[in-house]
Amino acid sequence: MTVLDHDDDSGDFAAVAFREEEYWEVDLLPVALVHDLKGLIHALRQQPSISGTIGLVSVGDDFFVLVRVYGGEVSLFLSDVTASVDWQVARDVLDYLDIDQPDDDDLDQVLPAGDLSIVADLGLDEMELGALAGDLDLYPDEVLASISERLGFAQAFQRVLDAMG
Repeated sequence: MTVLDHDDDSGDFAAVAFREEEYWEVDLLPVALVHDLKGLIHALRQQPSISGTIGLVSVGDDFFVLVRVYGGEVSLFLSDVTASVDWQVARDVLDYLDIDQPDDDDLDQVLPAGDLSIVADLGLDEMELGALAGDLDLYPDEVLASISERLGFAQAFQRVLDAMG
């Protein structure tokens, strides 16, 4: 299976959300981290937070990844396993989770992979996250905006997106 090189990463972004005392902060991360799972996890570990650090990654119009570093634990959520056919970072997420890539027969289904309860303790339960990931009418950045709203940092997240241009 060949993983395509995607030169147009204009819709790609990675952001980090973390709590300082009672307030959420959101910062943009270097766009190179969109395609570097190990680098992303390393960057998230650098930002201490009382409720863990959350990485929000949007890859074009195709899929998103959530990463949560909480203490020594790393949790991952990939919105669409079929993205692993075309995107190396999606394959890296599946490898990290020790999940096989989908067979050709399974490529017609959009299914998430990973920890559906990744942010359940912060107010977004498994059912809601699964429903958001499966909503094919929403682009990845729109799903991440909806997630940020449910978790309580929508304004900070929107400021980051607006600053991108």
